Amino acid sequence: MPTFRPAILALEDGSIFRGRAFGADATIAGECVFNTSMTGYQEILTDPSYFGQIVTMTAVQIGNYGINPEDAEAGAPKCSGFVVRELSPIVSNWRSQISLDDYLRQYGIPGISEIDTRALTKKLRVDGAMKCCLSTLPLTDAEAVERARAWRDMSGSDYVKDVTCSAPFIWSPTDPANFNTPYLPVGTSLNVPHTPAKKFRVAAFDYGAKHSIFRKLVQHGFDVQVFPAMATAAQVREQKPDALFLSNGPGDPAALPYVHQTVTELLPEYPTFGICLGHQMITHALGGSTYKLKFGHRGGNQPVKNIETGRVSITAQNHGFATDPKSIESRGAKVTEINLNDNTVEGLRHNTLPVFSVQYHPEAAPGPNDADPLFVDFYKMVEARKAGKI
Repeated sequence: MPTFRPAILALEDGSIFRGRAFGADATIAGECVFNTSMTGYQEILTDPSYFGQIVTMTAVQIGNYGINPEDAEAGAPKCSGFVVRELSPIVSNWRSQISLDDYLRQYGIPGISEIDTRALTKKLRVDGAMKCCLSTLPLTDAEAVERARAWRDMSGSDYVKDVTCSAPFIWSPTDPANFNTPYLPVGTSLNVPHTPAKKFRVAAFDYGAKHSIFRKLVQHGFDVQVFPAMATAAQVREQKPDALFLSNGPGDPAALPYVHQTVTELLPEYPTFGICLGHQMITHALGGSTYKLKFGHRGGNQPVKNIETGRVSITAQNHGFATDPKSIESRGAKVTEINLNDNTVEGLRHNTLPVFSVQYHPEAAPGPNDADPLFVDFYKMVEARKAGKI
């Protein structure tokens, strides 16, 4: 049995949770949030949308199947810290190459286990997401609470600049680091759609995109050129894309005026699909507004209803902000989808332009595949625009 190392999680309201340390020896502050997914902790750890956040998993035991390079959504974990009820004492999966404990240690990220994650999650649901401090080093309760309170608020923070790519690049579906499934047994069906023979070029803005979203675009008939969040409209036009894609990402969507300006310029020119933060960028580009949710939506079990068709999908989500529906009513767009848990906006579509977006993660890594048809809808929309039908 490994040597016991104490750890502490302190919330800004003075609440203290004590547990067992794993991962790196470090002290970190951030926003404490919870995720209700039953599996997929590796994808969650490496999702850039979690930059600046300390993630609590509500599933009881985490770490069972270790870590492997194929399931990473970024080159390294992006969350600030990790909170679990129980860290699995063994790793049992033939794909695993390293344990969760060693993985977090390798990247300098602290973790805490053996705390009451049900009590912590209930507190966050009742009182809202909070600033917190997680330490696996000697630290007094008062020091930990002070560090939590001193951390800057998520509201008003631009974290996109910390996770976006540094320069444009072509996403290569044949690069083993980008599109690799060598572990699948011969004959395994992934239910991957047949890639259309005709390809369209999509300019994909990286606000903190997961690798899986680019893989999905390639699978559904797109050649993907990725652009940094700071890229200008002129730089995009130079590449003569057929369409635009706006990715997920972290931080406050209202704190990105440079993105709002670029998207505002490009929306009238190209068919556009936005997800998560990209959905919020369309909201702001249209002149709408966003607001911070009490505790956000994070998990693979969020029910979303399309109010035009009546269809309900179970979706994967990770966001702490939402679109104000009243702010877009007179801006040429309409709400198309709502969250059945709290009636917040989950999708919108422009009334005259070929532009639509959803608040959730249709690539679903991890999560259900109910939203996969959205990629088909995007392809058909671009196809119709190229044919002069819209």
